[in-house]
Amino acid sequence: MNKYERVNGWEFEYDEDNEQYECRGDVFYDNEHDPMPDPDLWRAAIQLADDLKKRGIKAMANHSEKGWVEVEIRDTN
Repeated sequence: MNKYERVNGWEFEYDEDNEQYECRGDVFYDNEHDPMPDPDLWRAAIQLADDLKKRGIKAMANHSEKGWVEVEIRDTN
């Protein structure tokens, strides 16, 4: 895995211990006032997951709290 992946101006860093790329942006809120990631960052995470899949790496975009998004690596085969 590359240590960094840049997608649409967002830089994702690979966290080897958790086998995922991660990046943090601003926190946004939906209509129910639930926190959600920056929409542009979320689109970049989905794009990174798609790019990794094209390289044969199973990946899935996910988000947690406080603006963090992750692209989890499921399998490298």
